[in-house]
Amino acid sequence: MTAAPTRPMRLGLFLQGAGHHVAGWRHPEAEFGGENLGLIQRIAATAEAGKFDLLFLADGLTTSADAHPSFVARLEPMCLLSALAMGTKHLGLAATMSTTYAEPFHVARVFASLDHLSGGRAAWNAVTTSYARSSANFSRGTHPPHDERYAIAEEFLDVVRGLWDSFADNAFLKDKASGVYVDPARVHTLNHEGKYFSVKGPLNVSRPPQGHPVVIQAGSSGPGQRLAARTADLVFTAQQTFDEGRTFRDGLRRQVAEEGRNPDHLMILPGVCPVIGATEAEAKALYAQLQGGIDPAAAILLLSDRLGHDISGYDLDGPLPNLPQSDQLQSRAKLLTDLARRENLTLRELYYLVAGARGHRIVWGTPEQVADALTEWFVGGASDGFNIMPPFFPGQFERFVEDVVPILQQRGLARTEYTGATLRENLGLPRPENPFFPR
Repeated sequence: MTAAPTRPMRLGLFLQGAGHHVAGWRHPEAEFGGENLGLIQRIAATAEAGKFDLLFLADGLTTSADAHPSFVARLEPMCLLSALAMGTKHLGLAATMSTTYAEPFHVARVFASLDHLSGGRAAWNAVTTSYARSSANFSRGTHPPHDERYAIAEEFLDVVRGLWDSFADNAFLKDKASGVYVDPARVHTLNHEGKYFSVKGPLNVSRPPQGHPVVIQAGSSGPGQRLAARTADLVFTAQQTFDEGRTFRDGLRRQVAEEGRNPDHLMILPGVCPVIGATEAEAKALYAQLQGGIDPAAAILLLSDRLGHDISGYDLDGPLPNLPQSDQLQSRAKLLTDLARRENLTLRELYYLVAGARGHRIVWGTPEQVADALTEWFVGGASDGFNIMPPFFPGQFERFVEDVVPILQQRGLARTEYTGATLRENLGLPRPENPFFPR
């Protein structure tokens, strides 16, 4: 095994109220947290006690009664993170917001506001929104195709970052004697006119404490990787094997360097669903119990959703059929297809895996075994950390913090104390310079 990295393992909590396993909510110890502020506050406190870098809230723009239990109903993430900011001091606060179904000015304003409210702990997961059905909830006409959504996102991110730089850090003089509140020479009007957006500016929020809130990207397709290489600070991904993880990380770091950026300023956190028991047998039994609670119809729906094709009419005990590329979730569909081909999985076996963590890696065992699995990837260069996806809350997450994190700390891999005041500082990321007001 190679020497341990010089910086700590980055840990994010991917919070889904009813758990990540599609049947996690049915476990006797599970509590329902999608709209339960008290429980969510307890979970956030646990994450901060475990010295996690950030808590992440995914979001979606559609729902249905047969959706994943964590997706049927959930609080709007920016409202929720504002509440969590009041009860935490160090934990980063990350949320998804769409570049296809939002406006740059609005996104820039809400994340700048959250950054101020939290003292510099905001992070934006910029997504293009894969699902065409989302368009029915917005007056935008048809859903843009995959590559156009990423072209929109490229311009969207440029506008948002330009708006965050509307004010110099020292623009607000607040000089009572002279009566000058803000120096007009230190205010930049963006005047953006592009293919997709026309935004005058300036933003009506002062420059965020972090300069720019941390930017997260989750697409692994070609356009997604190009966007991440140019703009992202963190990347969430879903590789299943060590070799896939290291290949993805090495390739993306090369693209970051080609963009003229320091590869160490982009960190890759694969999703991991840990199922933890006091013994290996106990963990295996817990996983079997969770799998036994799966509703096959819900699992088929979830797999169809991930693949972008309805698979309900195929032989479930046969192999994954050759499906045309979907315009939705291209990278996730490829990861699942590769997994099914590599492991010779039937459709039934594949949907059971997807029901467990929607295509992310599942690790089950004792705390030591889970720590070993994370250590291998981190020390071996397949990741910079992990986005932890407990099968249900709060028990399995508490067990991770109480039993797995101390092992990682004893190995010198995970932090024992926060080292900075802002999320960027805790991640070891520089504060962006303001190009309109260089020092």
